[in-house]
Amino acid sequence: MKLVKLLSCSTVAAMMFIAPQVHAYKVGLAMPTQNEDRWYNEGVLLQNKLKNAGFDVELFYGGDGDIDLQNKQIIRLTNLGVNVLVVGAIDGAAMSDSLGFAKSKGVAVISYDRLITKTPAVSYYATFDNEMVGHMQGKYLVDKLNLATTSTPKNIELFYGSLTDNNARFFWKGAMDELRPYIQSGQAVIRSGQTTPEEVNTPDWSTTEANKRMGELIEKVGYGPGKTRLDGVLCPADCISSGVLFALKRNGYDSSNMPVVTGQDAVPEALDSIENGEQAMTIFKNPNELCNTIVSMVTNMSKGQPVEINDTSTYDNGAKIVDTYLCMPELIDKSNVAKARR
Repeated sequence: MKLVKLLSCSTVAAMMFIAPQVHAYKVGLAMPTQNEDRWYNEGVLLQNKLKNAGFDVELFYGGDGDIDLQNKQIIRLTNLGVNVLVVGAIDGAAMSDSLGFAKSKGVAVISYDRLITKTPAVSYYATFDNEMVGHMQGKYLVDKLNLATTSTPKNIELFYGSLTDNNARFFWKGAMDELRPYIQSGQAVIRSGQTTPEEVNTPDWSTTEANKRMGELIEKVGYGPGKTRLDGVLCPADCISSGVLFALKRNGYDSSNMPVVTGQDAVPEALDSIENGEQAMTIFKNPNELCNTIVSMVTNMSKGQPVEINDTSTYDNGAKIVDTYLCMPELIDKSNVAKARR
C-alpha cells in the first residue's frame, strides 16, 4: 500500500511538471490579390517566415482586388480566433467596419505596405519610405534630363497611382518636390496640361488604364519619333510603366529613342525592360526586409514586448497617427539590375 501511495505521489508530481497545453499564437494574412506576382509571392513568403518562427498562419488573397471579399475575409479570420491581422489593403479607406469588428474581439492589426485609413483599429504600420521612393523617381528624371542645366525645355508627362491607395500620395509628394521647381521655371513642360492627381491617376494601378491614358496623350499632344518630342514619363510603379511602354512602342518608340520612364517594385518584366534599354529605372523594395519586419513585430507582440518602430509622426490615417517601421528602398537601373533579380 505504501508503495502504491509513493507511485501515486510520483505520478502526480510528474504531471505537475508537464507544461499545460498552449494554443499557438495565430496570425491572419489578408493580401490584396493573387493576380499580381508581387502580392502573391509576398503572401507566400510572409506565411512561410511566420510559420518558421512558430506561428499558426492563415493566408487569404482578395481575388482580383475585391474589397468586399477582403472585408469578408477579415471577419472570417477574426472569427477563426487570430490574435493579429496583417492586412495589405485593397482600399485602405474601406475597412472601418471589418477592422472595427476585429478590434472589438481584441485582434491587433498591422497595416502591410499600404496604410489603412479612417479607423483607429490599426495598431502598427510596416512599409518602405514611400516619400523617399517618390524623391528617387523625381530626382532620376531631373538628373537624366539635365533639368538643372539644360537650355532646352524638356517635355514630360505625369502618372499617379490609385486614388484609393494612400501610398500613392507619398510617391507623388516626393516626386513633385523634385520636379515642381523645374515645372514652375519652364525647364520641364507638361504639354497635356494634366498636372493634378485627379487628372493623372491610374484606377486600381491598372496596366490597361495606364496604357489607355498614354495612348490618349500621344494622340492629344502628337508625341512620337519625328513628331513632338517626349523626354520623360513619371510612373510611380512598374504596373503603370508597363502600360505606358506598351503604348509608346505601339507608336514607334524603341530602345533607341525611348523617353526616360520611371517605375517601382522591380518586377521581373521591368528588370527585363531595363536590361533591354526601354524602362529606365525601378525601385527595389526588398520583400525579405519587409516580411522580416512583420515577423519581428508579431514575435514581440506575442511575447508582450515593445514593438520596434522608427516613425511616430508621419502616418496620420485620419483617425490616429499610426506607429510605423520604415524599411529603405533602393534605386535600380541598368548599372545594377542584377541586384534585384530574385
